[in-house]
Amino acid sequence: QVQLVESGGGLVQAGGSLRLSCAASGSIFRINTMAWYRQAPGKQRELVARQNSGDVTTYADSVKGRFTISRDNAKNMMYLQMNSLKAEDTAVYYCNLNQYGTAHWGQGTQVTVSS
Repeated sequence: QVQLVESGGGLVQAGGSLRLSCAASGSIFRINTMAWYRQAPGKQRELVARQNSGDVTTYADSVKGRFTISRDNAKNMMYLQMNSLKAEDTAVYYCNLNQYGTAHWGQGTQVTVSS
């Protein structure tokens, strides 16, 4: 059983910053991939950033240079530092853990950027 709990969302003005956190617990294996996804109203869920246990990272083009994903494997934590936020970043942000072909999701945290 794996549990993922996101925190750190909120309301911020355009140009501001937020830092999201994801706490993972349960059966976490050493080799896995963790990621942040987001879903805006009326849109499909999309990948924001992904990092595997070898620290290989992938970012969506829309967030490159503004967002930074990081992990603390010793604490089973993942973070998303979001800078220079734009109105189009408004969405529910989800933590994702994928290990051995099984995907686990958190409940999501709302990020709202006012223009």
